[in-house]
Amino acid sequence: MADSEFDVVVIGSGPGGYVAGIRAAQLGLKTAVIEREHIGGICLNWGCIPTKALLRSSEVFHLMERAKDFGLKAENVGYDIDAVVKRSRAVAKQLSGGVSHLLKKNKVTTIMGEASVPAGGRVSVKTDKGTEELKTRNIILATGARSRELPGLEPDGKRVWNYKHALQPPHMPRKLLVIGSGAIGIEFASFYNTLGAETTVVEVLDRILPVEDAEISGFARKQFAKQGMKILENAVVKQLDRSADKVIAHVETGGKVEKIEVDTVISAVGIVGNTEGLGLEKLGVKVDRTHVVVDGYCRTGVEGVYAIGDLAGAPWLAHKASHEGVMVAELISGKNDVHPVRPEAIAGCTYCQPQVASIGYTEAQAKERGYEIKVGHFPFIGNGKAIALGEPEGMVKTVFDATTGELLGAHMVGAEVTELIQGYVVGRQLETTEEDLMATVFPHPTLSEMMHESVLDAYGRAIHF
Repeated sequence: MADSEFDVVVIGSGPGGYVAGIRAAQLGLKTAVIEREHIGGICLNWGCIPTKALLRSSEVFHLMERAKDFGLKAENVGYDIDAVVKRSRAVAKQLSGGVSHLLKKNKVTTIMGEASVPAGGRVSVKTDKGTEELKTRNIILATGARSRELPGLEPDGKRVWNYKHALQPPHMPRKLLVIGSGAIGIEFASFYNTLGAETTVVEVLDRILPVEDAEISGFARKQFAKQGMKILENAVVKQLDRSADKVIAHVETGGKVEKIEVDTVISAVGIVGNTEGLGLEKLGVKVDRTHVVVDGYCRTGVEGVYAIGDLAGAPWLAHKASHEGVMVAELISGKNDVHPVRPEAIAGCTYCQPQVASIGYTEAQAKERGYEIKVGHFPFIGNGKAIALGEPEGMVKTVFDATTGELLGAHMVGAEVTELIQGYVVGRQLETTEEDLMATVFPHPTLSEMMHESVLDAYGRAIHF
């Protein structure tokens, strides 16, 4: 096979693309990964990883401010926003280098450039040295997505920011308006609010964190309000009047327009798929509302062309993209035990303070699907480890099929729930029933005991509540 001929060419090196490339190479397929900007994609360089580094800094700052609660002394507590950002960027850089090493280790050819697909089995790459033509039997589209921009609310990098600006802020906001309360919006709201910004969150729907269970989003809302956040629901930002040092936001709520003066706005109103310039229309790949249409196996309907990750639609999560990358690589290799990714089996995690995590159906979704259900709850205040940690605010909620005992969904809000949720993820994958979970011995003292108690509560057997 010539140097320009491959079994698989992956376009995009984010958490879907680089994982697909590595798995394909492990399976003996000659593989190339093409990246136009940063190895590791948006998630690693401008999303999941650097935001968590920022949030860790704000979490430590919050604990330092609470030092007295733990019998400690910490005086004149402060922060250096430039140093916080520098650490965040260093973490992203380290991991990007790690991905490059993994690709090289697995003998994946990495090409920096902008790719297009002029015809089936061909990929054209514009590099700084010219145009390179590749032949391949299989193409995996993993180009990801970018921030949605609404007319009149477009970011300018000065007073109105997108996620990239918020990760490298030109100034520390004093008064901040965040448009959108999904994971991205609420994480930035939490970060800047913890560092002292007077923060207002505007959500067009009737509650913040709208994809979460209503009880969980309601609990989180109360905690954010206690922290000083102002939450406006059923609200729309109609206009932004910008000047050198401030922004006047026209916010409509209940038919009335309120003018809110801030010095910074973060727009987090969703994403759009990166489909431009690939030649998808000519190729015959269907695109619906900026996302490539695929089946359960990420097949586009065009022979040898697949799409994974954010490009292929919700849920827009890095771990979903990675799992799809592995699935497609195994499908291409001819493995006969490949299973499609089920969206309801993918956990969602939001790293605000308090954290939010969930898997499966909400209580409302389970009812809508006709299930007769049993619901259990357990509060953090009833858990010894949570009290010892000084984190007594939170809740674990579980939803079961009353007939079969199947775990339909689990929903959490509180400290470290983004780590705890994996227990329920494994349980659902193994088709665990309530009997299995109730018979499991959870270690003490741990936060995970609340997961046990929530299951017990669903069946009237809770011990500590």
